[in-house]
Amino acid sequence: MSSAQLYDTIGATYTVTRRTEPRIAARIGAALGDARTVLNVGAGTGSYEPSDRYVLAVEPSALMRSQRRPGAPPCLIGSAERLPFDDGSFDAAMSVSSIHHWPDPIAGLRELRRVARRVVVFTHDTTEAGWLHRFWLTRDYLPEVADLVSGRPAITELADAIGARTEPVPIPWDCADGFFEAYWRRPGAYMDENVRRGVSVWARIGPEAEQRAVRALRADLASGRWAERNADLADLDTAELGLRLLIA
Repeated sequence: MSSAQLYDTIGATYTVTRRTEPRIAARIGAALGDARTVLNVGAGTGSYEPSDRYVLAVEPSALMRSQRRPGAPPCLIGSAERLPFDDGSFDAAMSVSSIHHWPDPIAGLRELRRVARRVVVFTHDTTEAGWLHRFWLTRDYLPEVADLVSGRPAITELADAIGARTEPVPIPWDCADGFFEAYWRRPGAYMDENVRRGVSVWARIGPEAEQRAVRALRADLASGRWAERNADLADLDTAELGLRLLIA
């Protein structure tokens, strides 16, 4: 299933839980530097698009485009791997939580680099140490996630493809954007159907694995096992769970 088909299927309630997290937005804004014209690729509903610059969006999913707010920047149909712009058309190109859906992430990143003098990508390190075994949800309840990232380029390959540096992005405990890792200190949120429908991972692992994970987590929350196993999280204000900015 392509990313457009996936989000046309699961994206109906996307804006219920997926909103701009101001602290992450500030990091992205700082990485954009003095760019005045910005291309947002895989733009979705428009979260994280800066309001103080000219923005043009590209998004393949019709359902996601339909949920962009009134007055949002214009949005074209398109994909990262084939951007219909001349070399150096923009001061910066950005992408937020999208690159893991691209059929060819390396080609897509090179396209962003081609059309813009600066590239800022919000993504995650999918290695065992960086993400799979660091986040309790993937480690203890969703082993199937390993299959989703198998064969995908490592964060180092992505960075090398465009000469980017990487910066860690810690997740605040009260993160406003309900992406997959956002509820690391609020595990009960994963019991909410709307929360899960706003995250592509749950759709991609399938309903059987999803319901098994939900049942197991619910039981561990009720018994106190989750709290005991993750006691070290209780006093943390932020968590480092593999989220990264690529900046070139």
